[in-house]
Amino acid sequence: MASYIIEGGKRLEGEVKVSGSKNASLPIIAASILNPGITRLYNIPNIHDTQITLEILKYLGCKVRKNHGKIEINSKNMTKRDIPEHLMHQMRSTVVLAGAILGRFKEARFSYPGGCDIGARPIDLHLSAFKKLGINITEEGGFITCKCDKIIGANIDLDFPSVGATENIILASIYAEGITTITNSAMEPEIVDLANCLNKMGAKIEGAGTKVIQIEGVKKLKDISYTVMADRIEAGTLLCAGAITGGNICINYKTPDHITPIINKLEEAGCKIQIAKGKICLQAPKRLKAVDIKTMPYPGFPTDMQSIFVSILTIAKGTSVVVENIFENRYRYVAEIKRMGARITTEGKTAIIKGVRKLSGAKVKSTDLRGGACLVLAGLAARGTTTVTNIEYILRGYEKLDEKLKKLGAKIKIENNDK
Repeated sequence: MASYIIEGGKRLEGEVKVSGSKNASLPIIAASILNPGITRLYNIPNIHDTQITLEILKYLGCKVRKNHGKIEINSKNMTKRDIPEHLMHQMRSTVVLAGAILGRFKEARFSYPGGCDIGARPIDLHLSAFKKLGINITEEGGFITCKCDKIIGANIDLDFPSVGATENIILASIYAEGITTITNSAMEPEIVDLANCLNKMGAKIEGAGTKVIQIEGVKKLKDISYTVMADRIEAGTLLCAGAITGGNICINYKTPDHITPIINKLEEAGCKIQIAKGKICLQAPKRLKAVDIKTMPYPGFPTDMQSIFVSILTIAKGTSVVVENIFENRYRYVAEIKRMGARITTEGKTAIIKGVRKLSGAKVKSTDLRGGACLVLAGLAARGTTTVTNIEYILRGYEKLDEKLKKLGAKIKIENNDK
């Protein structure tokens, strides 16, 4: 077990680069299964979730080579069709591997996924979509087996614009007979990145980034090199770190349109933001102002930024109201940040935050990936020392977060508690 030890009260200043996107990397790594050749990927973050995904690919029979920021995946001799249960349980995103394995081999076997406990997040939408593509599904002993002779293009209308379900349908449909149409598809930039990667391989995908996506089945894909987009949630996290410390920071990040709702709310809270070519600079006020937030599917305010933004609202002037519309267990971190002096009450989907002038350092525990990041930011602004334990959750999704914060002037270090 490891912890972050944070000495609070340091105003962040300087410039830092945003890493590659966790949420884009995982389905793009999965997409390499569909090409029975070599896929070279750049800008993949070196984090727990990508490491686990690459371990699964090795288990399946793929050859994986890492070299100076490049990952080369050769899936030519891939033989297995099942995802190991112990790896599946570590993160929910592994479920997108099922669509890729199905797309290539018309067969896949996996257990229910794990990951952060932030809500039910059922995979019913994934399975019902697979059935519409002509895939037979059986469940026994906690395992799901998907099989078919051929995948047939279909019209799939999603009840909710699920990112994971949209990705799985795309991956499963690449070699389908005919055309697959997804209505009410997720519109996140990570979906667009996946489609761009697959289209470069030779897939025929139209409409990514809109509510309707069409996938025309193809016979084969080709070897490619592809650079994954930067992580918009990390970009938002670093900007919030600058805001909560009254800082003046710049992040190297080329797609500000991906984080428009975050920028808008930071400006509403009193931050001055300048956007230049490839860079976003934030200057925080002496004290932030309260704002209200509702999480929504893209292009709305992202659920992954909810807890992180709440951290800055804990010391804002006034009362903020936050409504979480995506995951029902997103407020598990609240009990921990209240140990630092935050005044937050929750009821159902709603959190009411009454800003205090200062938080106090305390020993707190990460409850999930983004909730853990919230506690780190709170520690940056708090009086005294904050110890954030259980940081394995945070390491799942942020590459060298402590080093980036140090570069901006934070006093933070990792301490291993193993004895």
